[in-house]
Amino acid sequence: MLIPRQPAPALAVDTLAHGRFDLRTASPERFTLVCFYRGLHCPLCATYLKELEHLVPDFASRGVEAIAISSDGQSRAAEMAEKIGAEALRIGYGLALETARAWGLYISASRGKTSIGIEEPALFSEPGVFLVRSDGTIYYLSVQSMPFVRPSFAEMVPALDFVIKSHYPARGEFTGAA
Repeated sequence: MLIPRQPAPALAVDTLAHGRFDLRTASPERFTLVCFYRGLHCPLCATYLKELEHLVPDFASRGVEAIAISSDGQSRAAEMAEKIGAEALRIGYGLALETARAWGLYISASRGKTSIGIEEPALFSEPGVFLVRSDGTIYYLSVQSMPFVRPSFAEMVPALDFVIKSHYPARGEFTGAA
């Protein structure tokens, strides 16, 4: 189980237009926002990533660099980027399922074509959203076993204003006996 205030697992993927992304060498002012998405086959992911694409400048103005990552290959990632009109949002691809598991993501098996007629990969990771501090420790995490009811990026922006202003610590770090 991943714990806030502890080091994030290794994460390195190729991106469509920004070269290789490696969390260990990332240097955001405050946080890296890592959004793991299911893939091209997921219509909810497209809607979710459009919201994030729209808010990338708002995150950037708060010292937060964003990346969206899936286990899709390069061609499917490029199709998703085109679908959502990605210009500011970095799109990473080729997430190894072993890496997805290290991040606590759930893995699903294909059920065939989705409601939009796109075949699911044989295996793929379910969604997760993380804020990783510039020192490489986990600040916030949300992992889902279903594609529904994800954290709102629009709500995260003003929450970050509070976090920054009040130096709010990561929560959920206690691992002792309850």
